[in-house]
Amino acid sequence: MCRERVRLPRRGCPPPRRGGAPPRPVDPIRGGWLRVRGVSETSLSPLDRRELRARVSRALTGFLDRQELVLREISADLVEPATALREFLDGGKRMRPAFCYWGWRAAGGARGDETLDDAAFTAAASLELLQASALIHDDYMDGSDTRRGKPAVHKRFEALHAAGGWEGPDARFGAAAAILLGDITLTWCDEMFTRSGFDAVRIHAARPIFDLMRSEVMAGQYLDVVAQSRGLGVASAREILQRAETVIRYKSAKYTIERPLQLGAALATGDGDESGPVNRALSAYGLPLGEAFQLRDDVLGVFGDPATTGKPAGDDLREGKQTVLVALAAERADAEQLKLLREGLGDAALDASGVAALQEVIVGTGALAAVEQRIAERTELALAALERARIEHEARAVLAELAIAATSRQV
Repeated sequence: MCRERVRLPRRGCPPPRRGGAPPRPVDPIRGGWLRVRGVSETSLSPLDRRELRARVSRALTGFLDRQELVLREISADLVEPATALREFLDGGKRMRPAFCYWGWRAAGGARGDETLDDAAFTAAASLELLQASALIHDDYMDGSDTRRGKPAVHKRFEALHAAGGWEGPDARFGAAAAILLGDITLTWCDEMFTRSGFDAVRIHAARPIFDLMRSEVMAGQYLDVVAQSRGLGVASAREILQRAETVIRYKSAKYTIERPLQLGAALATGDGDESGPVNRALSAYGLPLGEAFQLRDDVLGVFGDPATTGKPAGDDLREGKQTVLVALAAERADAEQLKLLREGLGDAALDASGVAALQEVIVGTGALAAVEQRIAERTELALAALERARIEHEARAVLAELAIAATSRQV
């Protein structure tokens, strides 16, 4: 296969200013960080190459149309859950499908076969159902009221219960609905993947990666809950940081980028062996990039603009998220700063001034600058691995752009 070189950035994003909100991340593509020989720069998002988001959305719409017919035949009471899931799945960045599809292309998938390419988009789209399941449950567990600027699923069904004047607590009904809708989207994920259009040999080859990915994200989610429940407590700063790094790896890095890439590659080759050269190359790119992706998410969870993120400012602080950002702040804090962190982190009633005080601790300790540096370093590691990888040329170019999109985003 053609091997094009990716010219890597020499340095990462400049560190944020001391005090106040972090600077807007540099756009490395337009800033001249990244050049892929033979590929012209374009304003088209890498998420829209090959009409990816449109084709993923069409695949989801077709699948949901069929599922809604099944639900309507069971009971008219299932129309609202079907509508809620359709609206929930209408949003999102489609990152996981993008990495799955370009993993497929990287390993030599398609090659002019539109039927197989359609199957690849359908298999990739199934990951949105897994993501929906995780987010619906996550919002309930975290007590988050909103998702993408709209009521979280459990809050939506609380409101339905209240409007109907039904018996029992509104919150209990909302929780039950969220658990069940998260469960059904997890079930549908498996169904959509299995019936994506690939033959049994390819599905069988990819199944171990698909199953492992689901186990890893649930394990990472549990570890996240454990970390939140323990709080900063008496654990050493090093222990807190190690826990946060483990959560990042399993709840996000592997699930968001590494495993989707490997899943797509397995569907292309009919070989799910993680030790194969393509899978090793995709892992060397995907794992550090997945960590950088989640680190950016952690920054946005504390400093993001609510108008852009669709969530209240500082929501991760109110939820008590034990992120690498918080762990580094705790590690570097003086006694007064550590006291503020311990008192404020996990306080659901934390107001704007309380959020601002914790933001100042995070900036003042240098934790924010350290996380920005980690993002830059891990992105560079990913791009260096991509440069070495023997993969299809267009896939290499798009994966390079996706690396930048994943780590310099504002939402």
